[in-house]
Amino acid sequence: MIGPSPTLLQADDAGTSCAPSPLRERGQHEVFCGLTSIMWLHRKVQDAFFLIVGSRTCAHLMQSAAGVMIFAEPRFATAIIDDRDLSGLADLHDELDTIVERVLSRRPDIRMLVLVGSCPSEVLRLDLSQAARRLENRYAEQCRIIAFSGSGLETTFTEGEDQFLSALVDVCPQAAPDEAPSLLVVGALADVVEDQFARIFQALGIEDVRFIPARRSGSLPGIGTNTRVILAHPYLTETARKLERRCGPALPALYPLGEEGTTAWLRAAADAFGVDDARFDAVTAPGRARAEKAVDQYREILAGKRIFFFPDSRLEPMLARFLHREAGAEPIEIGSPFIHRQHMADELERLPDGVVLSEGQDVERQIDRCRAADPDLIVCGLGLANPFEAEGYATKWSIELVFTPIQGYEQAGDLAELFARPLRRRAALSAEV
Repeated sequence: MIGPSPTLLQADDAGTSCAPSPLRERGQHEVFCGLTSIMWLHRKVQDAFFLIVGSRTCAHLMQSAAGVMIFAEPRFATAIIDDRDLSGLADLHDELDTIVERVLSRRPDIRMLVLVGSCPSEVLRLDLSQAARRLENRYAEQCRIIAFSGSGLETTFTEGEDQFLSALVDVCPQAAPDEAPSLLVVGALADVVEDQFARIFQALGIEDVRFIPARRSGSLPGIGTNTRVILAHPYLTETARKLERRCGPALPALYPLGEEGTTAWLRAAADAFGVDDARFDAVTAPGRARAEKAVDQYREILAGKRIFFFPDSRLEPMLARFLHREAGAEPIEIGSPFIHRQHMADELERLPDGVVLSEGQDVERQIDRCRAADPDLIVCGLGLANPFEAEGYATKWSIELVFTPIQGYEQAGDLAELFARPLRRRAALSAEV
């Protein structure tokens, strides 16, 4: 079957890129489960416990994804729905209450218990939000209990974080109308990246900066009309919608990848707080210089390389922008599971002319287009990477770009190196043949 022709980014009369509606594909797709967002969330919120309500398959997935040994005691677990639950021989809510009691008695250090829905619990229509409210009434003095859906039925894996942050926003206190303006950075960042941004904001004179999720569950920020919101990730659609109702739309900006993206992201916050140009340039100049120097080390191997992005994490347009504008690479197709036109406007404007932009997935058609394009590097999920490697292509696992700290000036070189590494490996293997 012949599908629609790919949509290209065309240049306007001024020579800059504009972003028309992308090719929308609706067919067979490969999705990494949203439960995997727990892998970075449970490390970020250090006193939270994530209890998945799902099947043995969910438990095996999480054990494999985390590489947890049998003697380890991580801050997540699976309450397994078994045959007794499915046949109605056991009351799911009674079973859940028993497991929660066991978890909290064994782990008294937990200050937030997160009930995580899965495909099986949603198919059974188990209302975890109601269960969380009931359990919080029981354990209010010990810990907070919230719920979110990590189901991967119709979402990509990064949207698990969006659902978690959306649930956190619901329980964030309301800031007083006369409270001084504050900046809320939204999205889970590695601690080292968060610390770097906090120091830069302080140097810029932005004193009241809060991050969500915070490292401790008790540090929920107050949110009100004087809160300025800036997104650290493009996949936080539901979270941004809830925040917009409480404190207005997020500041429009590039996302903080590479020197260009980080500078533009910081500039958006600085402008919102009236930071003058001289101070901004003085504060950011050293970081910009370090980022440019770090990326320059990889330009020789990345410049001119043709890169094909399969849809996976929703980071694809910003990654393509970084690789093209700072490392000289040539994206030939940029696939993304979903493109939020408002949140991604600045990113889409900076993509190269003539690149194919696709939204959604019909995996067989995309594989055919990829083979026809014969790229130097394919950015894709785990399920596609090994077959493409067997065909002689260099691949980069897109999930690695979520687990690895890549935001900010100090990580710009690390980000470039993630793409240079598979190209070097493929060159070394080709030289041995």
